[in-house]
Amino acid sequence: MKKLFALLLLFLSQFIYSQAYSILDAANKTPVSYATISFGNGSGTFADADGRFKYYKKWYPKVDSLYVSALGYKEITISTNAIPKTILLEQNIAELKEVYITAEKKRKYKTKRLASTVHNDYFRCWLPTVESEIAVFFPKESEKSTSISSVFLPVKVESSNKHSGKEQPFSTLFKMQFYANEKGFPGKRLAYEDIIFKITEKDKSNFELNVSEYKVYIPKEGIFISVQVLGYADKNGKLQQTRKYHEVETRKGLVKVSTTFRPLLPFTNKFDHYHTFTRRIFYKNRTWQRFDRKYSTNNNLIKSNNTNYGMGLKLRLYEDK
Repeated sequence: MKKLFALLLLFLSQFIYSQAYSILDAANKTPVSYATISFGNGSGTFADADGRFKYYKKWYPKVDSLYVSALGYKEITISTNAIPKTILLEQNIAELKEVYITAEKKRKYKTKRLASTVHNDYFRCWLPTVESEIAVFFPKESEKSTSISSVFLPVKVESSNKHSGKEQPFSTLFKMQFYANEKGFPGKRLAYEDIIFKITEKDKSNFELNVSEYKVYIPKEGIFISVQVLGYADKNGKLQQTRKYHEVETRKGLVKVSTTFRPLLPFTNKFDHYHTFTRRIFYKNRTWQRFDRKYSTNNNLIKSNNTNYGMGLKLRLYEDK
């Protein structure tokens, strides 16, 4: 009996291990960190920092293909009936040619801050899910060369339930990206690397992310700055490979609902224009939509005119070279 039990444990451990996959650069065999894995049905997941992800057929029984993509690589399609243990992505030469490196000399600059809008109202907060990316537009307001020193992200770290009287711990990984302004909408991805950062219940409600080392400059047409949830992190800060959706029984049958993650993102009605956009990143077209009444007439945030995420910036305005 013990021998049978041991064999069963061995089988289960091999089964669990067999669901883990690695995404590598085809040329140098290095991990492709935080690659996107779309399932073709509007859902998906992400690889971790080591390019690894888990996929369980029992979690997504109706998915027949995976679409694997990452900045600087060609997207590939893989059948879920034959997923290789190691997935190789080929570099996209056209994208790689656009990557640039700036050697910044010591230059005098003045600091300017664009204030963020912070509040603690649960009912005026965006509930982050892995399928949504939020982008905020900032115009270039000076003729001087302008770089971004810090990005201020309003967050609500408390949950809606305070019955315990204590903060519930969490650790969530986010990704920040930058986009060009194309006719008022987020356009081409700018050639800056992904910025991966973590927020926990111990952080302040006006979370400051120092991005000065990335040397991000605002183009004359302005810039879009986006944030998206990757998922919860373990105690070592590594992305957890957990299920990102759950099923809810309704009168119409089972409905798949995206898991929401803390912290929540406070939205505001303090602006007289729309500068916040969102998109569902696991759809093939990944179309950006302005967060207004054309986006939805039923969304409670839009109904109350809380249509903008109150992101702020700390800028460096450089003197003449």
